[in-house]
Amino acid sequence: MAALDVSGLARRFGGVRALDGVGFSVDDGERRAIIGPNGAGKTTLFNILSGELRPTTGAVRLFDRDVTGQQTWQLARLGLARVYQRTELFGGLSARANVELALLRAAGIWTLSRREARLDARVDEVLGRVGVERPTQLARTLSHGEQRQLEIAVALATGPRVLLLDEPTAGMSPAETARITDLVAALPRSITLVIIEHDMDVVFRLADRITVLHEGRVLAEGEPAAVRADARVREVYLGRERIA
Repeated sequence: MAALDVSGLARRFGGVRALDGVGFSVDDGERRAIIGPNGAGKTTLFNILSGELRPTTGAVRLFDRDVTGQQTWQLARLGLARVYQRTELFGGLSARANVELALLRAAGIWTLSRREARLDARVDEVLGRVGVERPTQLARTLSHGEQRQLEIAVALATGPRVLLLDEPTAGMSPAETARITDLVAALPRSITLVIIEHDMDVVFRLADRITVLHEGRVLAEGEPAAVRADARVREVYLGRERIA
């Protein structure tokens, strides 16, 4: 059974077609990269998958359940989480508190104290998985790379079955990029990953399969070696990157 299935997905903004009949299927446990030039429709696609936009036409299925047009909180309850390109943390709270809130929300228990909910061990486990080394620091005082690690920790705290990663290494130094790539690579296969990423070294390391968008349509799809060798992909996208 597919973890995520998209069929005939279209989204129009007035006379602009941001997506035009996009379709693809992601297997349970797969790691799928979505790539393409700016304006290809990648962010619009993620906004639809995460419930921030309704498609003009088409359907989205999550583990064979039709979730087309469902809201973000509904999708979260069904096991879909997203890490945004922009920071979505509570900057005035500590790293620990951000994870605690995610765990409490996922469990549906807001009224219990930390001790009653037995959160400490669970928070430590989640923070340890992503390597957050300064858990008592306010989120806004962490470095960009540490904030990205924390955002992944918050997403993992919700117990996702499908995790959308939107440009997880954007704006990072080479060392930070390597750390986040290692972190993502180490995630268990029980979590299906869909990743938008411009760094081709990251894409080719992480992805089992790649879907290439161009002008709102699927231009190509396949395993990394096949996509790298595709003349159409090289012309519209890879040829513009320093990966020859």
